[in-house]
Amino acid sequence: MPDFAYIARDLSGKSVAGTIAAASVRDAATQLGSKSLFPISIKVDKTKQVRSTGRVSGTQMAAFYGQLASLLRSGVPLLKALTVLSTQSGSSKVLRNAISEIKARVEEGESLPEAMARYPRIFNDMAVNMTRAGSEGGFLEDALERVAGFVEQQEELKGKTLGALAYPIFVMSVGVIVVTVLLIFFVPKFEGIFKNLRSKGGLPFATELLLSISRTVQDYWWIVLAVVAVLIVIIKKYLDTTEGRRNADLLRIKTPMIGGVFLNLSVARFCRVLGTLLKNGVPILKSLDISRAASGNLILSEAIANASTEITAGARLAKQLEKSGHFPPTVVEMLSVAEESNTLDTVLVTVADNLERTTFRKLETVIRLVEPVMLLILAGLVMFVVLALMLPVLNSANSL
Repeated sequence: MPDFAYIARDLSGKSVAGTIAAASVRDAATQLGSKSLFPISIKVDKTKQVRSTGRVSGTQMAAFYGQLASLLRSGVPLLKALTVLSTQSGSSKVLRNAISEIKARVEEGESLPEAMARYPRIFNDMAVNMTRAGSEGGFLEDALERVAGFVEQQEELKGKTLGALAYPIFVMSVGVIVVTVLLIFFVPKFEGIFKNLRSKGGLPFATELLLSISRTVQDYWWIVLAVVAVLIVIIKKYLDTTEGRRNADLLRIKTPMIGGVFLNLSVARFCRVLGTLLKNGVPILKSLDISRAASGNLILSEAIANASTEITAGARLAKQLEKSGHFPPTVVEMLSVAEESNTLDTVLVTVADNLERTTFRKLETVIRLVEPVMLLILAGLVMFVVLALMLPVLNSANSL
């Protein structure tokens, strides 16, 4: 269990500080109450966590969970299995070091999930809680295999998304480079010709506009870069605030055409994590707390947190999610039926599968529309540059 640092008051009103091992903040508060202590502040004790020097890819984590499950299922003792995995050359150095340190802590008497919880950048809350449920329930191998399957599915989802966006991003990057090169190196070569033509009767508006843009890029490029850099810093600082994240997430799910894609992917992540946790015996309130963070969207996270509060008073999950107005009606209806039939864990994973499948079909359709639009924009920019350069020459030729 993770350690929590607390500040509380006893019956005499004296302030008391310390640490306590608990499954959650709620559990820590209950334990303090049983000791006649009234908590003022309860936070995860970060001094017990280890700061890793890097992250580990999802592919390597999936391999670790799957291999550990296979070794344990084959009868290999836990310490021996950790020793084997800590010496594998295919794993990253960060992961090998973490496994070695986890093995040392398990030898000292810590449980596997407690040791894993000390490395939050490598082992997330979902993996730790599923491992804890498996350890306490006697199905550790099954829990690890489910974690491995979940991580593999998430990596596959990420790969599909990046693959779908790769070509539009490439086209946009090429367009920016081509136009910049034309403005800096190609357009200035016509400056001398245009001076003579301007003295004979002026230049077309498109030509004057192109020359002005070119001169601005050449003479004030450092100001342009500085402004862009300042805007990036300002936007980044704003997005680091709660209000900024909330507005960005709201914009993401409300944007026409692609808003539904982002919303469905976030809902799918939430459903998959929640279903996987419930299937492994993690209590629903703890599962909701972990899965709402896994949604990756603050708007949905707040809606799930509100639903979790109502569930403690006996309300139904599907009804509370429907009130938020952010969950698709089909998802709400399926969850409602699942709660009635007590199959919520299975249905949640099914919902995630269906959402991901339909969302990727929609994403592919959007990408097919975006690709030709971006090509037309790129062709239009190049054509504008060419026509702006050729118009004065053609006009002077016609006047002869």
